[in-house]
Amino acid sequence: MTQRVCFTMQLKRDRIADYRAAHVTVWPEMQRALSETGWANYSLFLRESDGLVVGYLETEDFEAALAGMAEKEVNSRWQGSMAEFFEASTHPDRSMLRLEEYFHLE
Repeated sequence: MTQRVCFTMQLKRDRIADYRAAHVTVWPEMQRALSETGWANYSLFLRESDGLVVGYLETEDFEAALAGMAEKEVNSRWQGSMAEFFEASTHPDRSMLRLEEYFHLE
């Protein structure tokens, strides 16, 4: 059964433009790692006014998908390069606040 996952993260307001620029070209090896570990239909949304990032993905097992990425060397490099943009963490992928899905129209 596919899980739909939504989460939030918080950017530093003065780094929003730099964060967007960093995502113009996501490393191909990072994209492969995400696909290999079960991240499908992965999207990021940004509220420019305050730096709220909302992420969405579909996966068979979110915990397994997170664990799979944690084992990837490219993820460590990517998270290290992204850390300066975020408020609360040196590892942005560890600061995701997962939202509860309470309704879905099929």
